[in-house]
Amino acid sequence: MAQSRRLAAVIGLGLLASTFLVTPASARSHPDVGDFRRAVTVRGIVHHLDALADIANDNGGTRASGTPGYEDSVDYVVHRLRRAGYRPTVQAFEFPFFQQTGPSTFEKTAPDAQIYAEGSDFFLMDFSGTGDVTAGLQPTNDIVIPPGAEPSTSNAGCEPEDFTGFTPGNIALIQRGTCTFEQKADNAIAAGAVGVVMFNEGQPGRTDAGEFTLGRPFDIPVVFTSFAIGEALYNQIQGGASVSVHLTTQTLSEQRTTWNVIADTRRGRADRTIVVGAHLDSVLAGPGINDNGSGSATILELAEELSDLHVRPTNRIRFAFWGAEESGLLGSEHYVTTLPETELANIALNLNFDMVGSDNFVRFVYDGDGSATGTAGPPGSDQIEQQFLDYFASQGLPVEATPFDGRSDYGPFIDVGIPAGGLFTGAEGIKTPEQVAIYGGTAGEQYDPCYHQACDVLAGVNRTALDQMSDATATATWEWAFGTPPARTTATASAATAAMSTASGRGHTLAS
Repeated sequence: MAQSRRLAAVIGLGLLASTFLVTPASARSHPDVGDFRRAVTVRGIVHHLDALADIANDNGGTRASGTPGYEDSVDYVVHRLRRAGYRPTVQAFEFPFFQQTGPSTFEKTAPDAQIYAEGSDFFLMDFSGTGDVTAGLQPTNDIVIPPGAEPSTSNAGCEPEDFTGFTPGNIALIQRGTCTFEQKADNAIAAGAVGVVMFNEGQPGRTDAGEFTLGRPFDIPVVFTSFAIGEALYNQIQGGASVSVHLTTQTLSEQRTTWNVIADTRRGRADRTIVVGAHLDSVLAGPGINDNGSGSATILELAEELSDLHVRPTNRIRFAFWGAEESGLLGSEHYVTTLPETELANIALNLNFDMVGSDNFVRFVYDGDGSATGTAGPPGSDQIEQQFLDYFASQGLPVEATPFDGRSDYGPFIDVGIPAGGLFTGAEGIKTPEQVAIYGGTAGEQYDPCYHQACDVLAGVNRTALDQMSDATATATWEWAFGTPPARTTATASAATAAMSTASGRGHTLAS
């Protein structure tokens, strides 16, 4: 996208009055949610997914923020919204861009030699520094082996006291759990660590090596390995062995510009704005057609069909396509933290759709009241959850709860007390035999076998999941557009951030 086009599109956030044009004579006086649900089709969504796949193919296989593939994705969404009669706003912001520029090494050099394979045994953590270090490996305090029954039973590395007795110049071995990876790495550096080996916590779904982010640039090498490897290294050290490891990393970290795309309906009460959001960016490693082309394509289809039906909603609907989610929810965070208080007060609720076409799917609904997971959203989130539960029950479709753990773009909204809810079909979690009996699919495999990989392509999007979740998305959007939103309460960002510090987190967010 030409810079002049970007600058022309960017306007003040207090003026996010992007419009959608209707013909009043043809507007419906008695809206029919069934008409809207039927208008939102898998065919229409897949048309957008196909376009996003072509964009990725033309740009080195990625649509990550900070790359030409993301710029082209923004262009496509803006073009489609304008064609539908909207006047989208393109909101620019700076963010820390990270890229691995060469292969990484993680190997044990003593007391015996063992080379670990990048991409299976370990992954470089986003925002790791560049380095080549060989040093003794030293565990932090509070490592829990065997792991507890629930995630985040380990507090390893979360407090400076966890590094009591740490020898400066060593490489820290830290277990996942409780606090952010950023916090663990900060404490390691303060203790004098020259590198960090993070390892997974050990409960089901938290055993393998995976791709995670530190959230901001660091100066030392940081890698993430499996629970099995971390356990073996820890036990060897606890048995009295002097273990040393070698880490090499090659990385690029710099500030780049990226964008959110925002489009409002012209009709509807501004003081009851319904934000319907999905992140538009992929990871650098792949095209992101499920994560999160599926969510973006679904809400784009909603926006287009809402226009085609000439609908006049009671409450304003704001469609939001977030940038830099994969770098740590940065687009939605920028939007929420820079929006004037008067505009922020007008947001009645946030609906978030991040991955709604996972191949080995489960129908997950955010647990607004916390009854299933113990972590509730702000007051009103329970009503959003219940709306989804009622819809799926009316269709005879069982669902499961997924927690508000800060792993997607609803996070910045709930941090400031805005009710939220949404749908999710699963990422790196492992499908159980009990879930297979309900949803079909394959037990023992990830919900999305290509999560954060180059194989996250259109062929891996499950059309059944997309059909069921898009119907639920359309229904929720319609009903909140015409219904009475939950009463808002106020929560300070600091209190919300403190509450979120116990989040268990997702692969591409800051939480551990």
